[in-house]
Parts: sequence; C-alpha cells; structure tokens
Amino acid sequence: MGNSLKAIVAFVPSDECQKYLLEDLEEMPVDKMVDLSGRQLRRLPLHICSFRELVKLYLSDNNLNHLPPELEQLQNLQILALDFNNFKALPLVVCTLKQLCILYLGNNKLCSLPLELRLLQNLKTLWIESNCLQHLPEVVCELSLLKTLHAGSNALRTLPAQLRGLQELRTIWLSGNLLSEFPPVLLHMPFLEVIDVDRNAIRFFPSLAHLPGLKLVIYDHNPCRNAPKVAKGVRRVGRWSEESPEPRKRSGAVIEITLDERPTPPPTDKPEPE
Repeated sequence: MGNSLKAIVAFVPSDECQKYLLEDLEEMPVDKMVDLSGRQLRRLPLHICSFRELVKLYLSDNNLNHLPPELEQLQNLQILALDFNNFKALPLVVCTLKQLCILYLGNNKLCSLPLELRLLQNLKTLWIESNCLQHLPEVVCELSLLKTLHAGSNALRTLPAQLRGLQELRTIWLSGNLLSEFPPVLLHMPFLEVIDVDRNAIRFFPSLAHLPGLKLVIYDHNPCRNAPKVAKGVRRVGRWSEESPEPRKRSGAVIEITLDERPTPPPTDKPEPE
C-alpha cells in the first residue's frame, strides 16, 4: 500500500480504516515488539494496549499528538519511540510506564517536560533532540540511572547545576544549541565519557584534562580561539585537534589552522536496553 493511500486513509477515524493501516496486526508478536513507524497514524489503535507483555513499541514518524490512557496497561514496556510526531506536550500516561529504559521524543514540538517524568526511575536513555526546548527541564536531573542524554538541536543556552547529580551519565549530546560558553556543570562530572557541543557559539574552552572518564569531546563549528585541553588518549574532534596545532601568535595576530574532519554524530540506530 502506497504512502499516499495511507495518508488519505489516516484521516478516517473508523476502526476499519485504522486496521487497514495496521495491516491486520491482531495479536502480539512472539518477539514482544510492535513497530508502527511511518504508518501515517493519527491515533494509537486501542487494541495495541491489550498486548500487556509488550516490551518494545515503535511509533516513530507518524502524526500522533496524543496517546490513549489505556497505554498504562503496557507495564512491561522497556522501549518507547515517539520521535518524529506532533507532540506539543508529553502525554502523562507515558510517565506511568515505570519499566521504560529507553524513551525517544526527538523531532516533536516539546517546549517542556512534565514533572511526572521523575517517575521513570529505570530510564537509561533519553532522546529529546530537535524540539523547542529553551531550557533543559530540571526534571531530567532526577533520572538517577540516566546514561545517555541527547538534547541537540534545541535552543539551550545553559545547563542546570543539578545535572552533576546524574552520576551514571556517560554521554551527553548538545550539538546545535545556543551555548555561548562551555557549560560549567560539565566540568564537575568526572564520569562523562562523551561530550558533544558541536555547532554552538562557544568562544573559549576550559581545560577538560581533569576529567578521568573522558574519551571523546566534539567541539567543532564553534567560534572558539582555542581547543579544549584533554588528558592523554582522549580524542578531540574540532579545530586544532590531534591532527593540527593550535593557533600561533605572531606580532599580536592569531594564525588559525582549520581542520576538515567532521564530528561523529550520535548513533542513528535505536539501541537496545542493557
């Protein structure tokens, strides 16, 4: 069935049309995974909520802007993908799914996250990239097991000091924001392994050599005049990284040497829970 026909059928809310979009998905798959990505869905079919043993639910790339309260029945759900939809607010029913390990919310229209998100204490991976966030919601700092945070392509100018309490956090992606300085809180997070601040407005980088866990820092496409100093063995991606020296001063002028290497983006494949 072509995408154009799906798009037309999606406007018709009848159960028959919704089943047509689902291509006769009537029983829970043996692998306990349902992938309804790219089906032009405007609402989640209620019978999916009866699959109480479901572990993975992918709803990416649809036209969803709400979820039914019956979703609360999926208490075994570990992965929920809601990216590339039309959510302006995170449905509170998502916060009742306390076994969630991985939550994808990227490419929506979110300006905030509800305080109820703190109930997801098993969450290890949170993707909130490409939304309308001007501040990193402080409730994120209450997700004590969080290991990976992707908050790129928003409008963040700072990070909350409470972020340092996330001692399990290993990877933070902040590319494509409005950071004018390197976030000070990251200097107090020695357990971080990957820091990505590519495509911001940072003019000066402090030393990161004191961060013992650091393995990779991506700082390209910033108007900086220095590279962050790092410990031996840490990879830097940006101007004046390992492949070329930092600027040299001659008669008061700074000679800048650029690097063609491009930063490594966050992984596109959705990971499995650990």
